Formats: sequence, C-alpha cells, structure tokens
Amino acid sequence: MKIVVLAGGISTERDVSLVSGRDIYRALKENGHQAILLDLFLGLPEPERALDQLFGADIDWAASICSVSAEAPDLESVKALRPGYRSLLGPHVLELCTMADIVFLALHGSNGEDGRIQALFDLMGIRYTGTGHVSSAISMDKDLTKRMFHALEVPTPPGVTAVKGQPFMLPDEVGFPCMVKTCCGGSSVGVYRADDPDSLAKALEEAFSYEDQVVVERCIIGREFSIGVIDGKALPIIEIAPLEGFYDYKSKYQAGSTIETCPADLPEETAARMQKHAEEACAAVGIEGYARVDFMLDARTGADYALEINTLPGMTPTSLLPQEAAAIGYSFPQLCEWILQVSLKKYQ
Repeated sequence: MKIVVLAGGISTERDVSLVSGRDIYRALKENGHQAILLDLFLGLPEPERALDQLFGADIDWAASICSVSAEAPDLESVKALRPGYRSLLGPHVLELCTMADIVFLALHGSNGEDGRIQALFDLMGIRYTGTGHVSSAISMDKDLTKRMFHALEVPTPPGVTAVKGQPFMLPDEVGFPCMVKTCCGGSSVGVYRADDPDSLAKALEEAFSYEDQVVVERCIIGREFSIGVIDGKALPIIEIAPLEGFYDYKSKYQAGSTIETCPADLPEETAARMQKHAEEACAAVGIEGYARVDFMLDARTGADYALEINTLPGMTPTSLLPQEAAAIGYSFPQLCEWILQVSLKKYQ
C-alpha cells in the first residue's frame, strides 16, 4: 500500500512522535509498503519531483531523525521555521495524505490525539490508523475521560478540575498526596505530585503555564501498569517501575531509566480484572482500533484505577505497546501490520 506516516507537529511530544514515526516508517518499508514519513508541521516545502512519484522514490525519509532527548522539545525554534504560519499542516501534507491508501498516525499529544486531524481526514475521505475524532477528543481531555469512566463505572481515582484564575480548594476525597495534571497534555509533561498546600500551589502555577484547566486527583500509592487494547482485546499487562520518582518524560524515553516487566508479575485474578477494566475503559469512550490504558494498583487495598487513555501510544524503542505485543509473539513490523489491518476495519 501507499502509506504516509504522519509525525512531528508542534505539541510537547514532538520529538517522541518523530521517533515513533521513524520506526513505524522503517517497519512498513520492511513489510513491503511504499511509505513516506512526513512532519505534520514542516511538511515538504520543495519536492524534487511530482508528488505522486514520491511513494516509489529511493529516499530515506527517516535519515535525519535522532533519538528522544531527556528534555522536552524547543517548540519556538520549530515554529520559527514557518514564520507567520496559520495552518498546523505544512506544505503538501494534505495533498500527499489524499494520495495515500492510508495514513499511519504517529502523532502524539495535542497535534494528533485531540481529534482535529481525524475530523479533517474524515471530511476529506482520508483513511487513517487509530480511533475516530470523537473518541480521540474525549480521551485527550483527562477531565472528560474521568467523567466517562465514572458514568460507566470504570474505576478511576477521585479527582476534580481546577480552572486558571478561579479559587481552588482541594476536596477532602482527594487529599494529599495528590497529582496535578494538565487536562490535555501527554508524555507526563505538565504532571506534578503535591504533598502539601505549598507544593500544590506551585504545581498548579506550573501546570497553568501549559493550559487553563488542570485535573487534580488522589495520588494512588502503589505499582504502575499499562495495558494495550487492540480490536477490543487487552494485551498482556506491562509493569512500569521508574528508578527515580514517577514515570515522567525522562523515565519514559531514556533507556535505563525504568524497569519494565511484561507480562507483569500479578496474580491471575488481578491481571484478568485489570485487563477487563482496560477493555471497559476503551469501550467507555468509544475507542476503535487500538489504544493503551494506564493504571495504578493501590498497594494498601489492592484496587486498580484507570488513569487515562492514550489513543496513539508511543512506538519508540522504549515504548510500552511494542513490548506488550512482543509478549504474545508479535515483532515490531508485525505489530505495525496488525494496527493497519485493524484500523482498516472501520472503512469496510
């Protein structure tokens, strides 16, 4: 198939997205597809040949992409490459996506998981991987996700939404320690733990520098897990144990920062319960295709809590979904092909 792998953009997860796109692109080429890797924001300013000839061209579209750095990307320097831009889409992105048989979305964060790109593609008749625009938009907003979880009885930590410029009082049902999270952030950018009123005030100030709404929820003390769900069925559970602190941006993307165990060492009954909750969490927001649900397991009570849904999970060398797929015998290229085939179902 002719496939555009769409990555990059100008979200805080830009660098992660580019590495995901690089590895997906190489896997698709290995699988025999005619693939192109495009940066959503930078596009293809000066193509050297006709656009329809690019799919079969002998070009390494991933040659310039490096590994993910320990720090979040400098987005202002990226934006400066397109001064005065008005559209998120770079030159020729839409044209090439229209020519493709399907677009493999390797976007992360607000540029690809908030439903806007999916809605545009739906209007244009462009096929793409992953879930649709409505479930993307709901899952991107942690406040909306928690509301859907509560409505359909998916276990999730007690929480409340704080709004910039409005008085905020921590509810007793949340209490300390608590987690402060930007509503629509990702890769743990804009996520803080607060243990007392002073640290809460500081966390809110920093989180509000990203967004005007943030979620404050009870901090569940215990073990952290993630569960991929493909075509409605949960994959083996992976446990995440950062060597320092919690599972932040550095722990996620720097090799050696985290111990990851898949399948996780859990009693069979607990694992089955958590997998069922992962499937129910995805059903609650209408996920199509695939996603990944993050969980905490309370060390004191043994209860599990769904934290959030990632509708375009990372596909980097340290990402969780590829490790979960490997536990049931899927190589990375096979996983990419599986995602393609599952995503095409919604167009049949």
